[in-house]
Amino acid sequence: MIDKLEMFLATAKEGHFGRAAASLGITQPTLSAGIKQLEETLGVLLIFRGSRYGGLTPEGQAALVWARRIVGDARQLRDEMRATRHGLSGRLRLAVIPTALTWAARLSARFGALHPNVGFTILSRSSAEILKMLDDLDVDAGITYLDNEPLGRVSSVPLYEERYVVLARNDHPLAGQPSLPWSALAGQRLCLLSPDMQNRRILDRMLSQAGVAAEARVESNSTVILVAHVLEGGWITILPQGIADFLARGKPLAQVPLTGDGGGHAVGLIAPWREPHTPVLEALLAEARRLVDR
Repeated sequence: MIDKLEMFLATAKEGHFGRAAASLGITQPTLSAGIKQLEETLGVLLIFRGSRYGGLTPEGQAALVWARRIVGDARQLRDEMRATRHGLSGRLRLAVIPTALTWAARLSARFGALHPNVGFTILSRSSAEILKMLDDLDVDAGITYLDNEPLGRVSSVPLYEERYVVLARNDHPLAGQPSLPWSALAGQRLCLLSPDMQNRRILDRMLSQAGVAAEARVESNSTVILVAHVLEGGWITILPQGIADFLARGKPLAQVPLTGDGGGHAVGLIAPWREPHTPVLEALLAEARRLVDR
């Protein structure tokens, strides 16, 4: 039954039978047969299909919620039994907003030192992608904004609040300022994260409130690209201070704090709400709390 639910989840996620089969490492006929068996067991049609995938039926939408819950519980049972026998082991999958990647490294390094049999896969993703990946059971936890857009029902550990700085090359006219109001950025050559990133939506709002049109000539989902443009000269970017400290280290770059932002936005570790969590995930949440308390 669990393997059939996994097939159903993969098909709902991919929206395509061939891609779903490939993601599971099985053939498409095996996938189709498994979903048909699941439908026969449940007594309902789950997926509209003719020559291709046609979406979930209303019954399929309801079954999707149960399938995620059942598969999640089955994975938790497996992880708990493994922890009972072998201690904490396995691999934690973590999706992280780009501006929080240094915090992800701090957390995974500390956790790995305590639990060397646990590996990490860390992916840079937008906040919306992180929530979808949690829903689809593609990651175990995420690091994202806690207070700017709805998260749904999750367990969370606040890690830090963002404070924003202008990052400019040392020879830029703004580089020597002790601080800047947001209004000072009018007319500047901005390179910013792309609009699908929640950080960009926050910055657009802050700039708009200061009467500045948020016209970024360069947009990217990579903070490395932004800093590389700043190093080329003439460009400036806006980043949270933590990631700016890391990316500017050893480079001819100045950080100028922005004032009047009305307080930073909270960023933290989130995981699907579940009582109890798997032993590995519970240990990760506990380590995040200790990291903040230090």
